[in-house]
Amino acid sequence: MKFKALDILDEKDKHLRKKSEEVSFPLSKEDKKLIQRAIDHLTYSQIEEYEKKYELRPGMGLAFPQLGLNKRIIIIVHEVEDGVFDNYVFINPTIVSESTEMIAAEAGEGCLSVNREVEGHVPRHARVTVEGYDEDGNKIRVRAREELAIAFQHEIDHLNGILFYDRINKKKPFFTEDEMRLI
Repeated sequence: MKFKALDILDEKDKHLRKKSEEVSFPLSKEDKKLIQRAIDHLTYSQIEEYEKKYELRPGMGLAFPQLGLNKRIIIIVHEVEDGVFDNYVFINPTIVSESTEMIAAEAGEGCLSVNREVEGHVPRHARVTVEGYDEDGNKIRVRAREELAIAFQHEIDHLNGILFYDRINKKKPFFTEDEMRLI
């Protein structure tokens, strides 16, 4: 299989701050190919052998704006057990419900468009229900929790021109376990 890493925009690129447009169906061949390339890229980035071979930064999610395309498409490749992945492709995703409980990734969040360490906790809903469409235009819905919920919120933020560090409280970047559940 021939693999070519994706060109992912850096945080300084103004495209990342634009609100993305709704996508209409049927998807173009180019969009379908790009979705598959994104799945391959994210999968390989989480497998050490390929990560090293192709010099990839590990990542579990990607939004089309990170590829310079102003389209509401997100891809999440979630490792559910060692070497086993669930792929989520959502077109025009919307968070339709969210828990009141907030969590944060203890180590902080990263982003394939942010090539530096960013200190601080990003408050996120512990559980979200996301609706959207699959690649064929069928309505889909997922209830995500914990790490997967964080990934969905992070990627949907990209569609609205928001980067994860925009959500870090500048006056109080870190929470204690008493203030928020850290995962």
